[in-house]
Amino acid sequence: MIDALQSFTSSLPEIFQWVGVLLMGAIPFIESYFGSAIGILAGVHPAVAIPAAIVGNIISMLIFVLSAHGVRSKVGQGREAKELSPRREKLRARFDRYGVPGVSLLGQLILPSQITSAAMVSFGAAKNSVILWQVISIILWGVVFGTFATFGVSLMR
Repeated sequence: MIDALQSFTSSLPEIFQWVGVLLMGAIPFIESYFGSAIGILAGVHPAVAIPAAIVGNIISMLIFVLSAHGVRSKVGQGREAKELSPRREKLRARFDRYGVPGVSLLGQLILPSQITSAAMVSFGAAKNSVILWQVISIILWGVVFGTFATFGVSLMR
């Protein structure tokens, strides 16, 4: 799959390769960290690939957070909370232990930012707090992986 995404990005005209990286950043499990690395490996300049992957990931995360907030607001009115699945229970325990900053920064090791952020909002976390910490996390992870990819490509040459 990574080869296909890399081929897709390199097949675009050079002026539009950032769009391919932006789209990769919006895909859960690819996100800013793999999106920036794949873009760099496809030949997109790091100064373009890293921000494009970050912006794609942020846009996608915002869609998930705002959707989850809207659903929670509509569905949660006057209803009892139902039992959580084992996976959501594990995420809830981490949320209770580490809070929004911890889950945002470390949650990407377990689940995509889109799923993690939507789950936190569904647990009752403040939407703006989730958005702020997810943006910080997305930028951090995108820059770190983009930097690693940049140094890796320069070592290969």
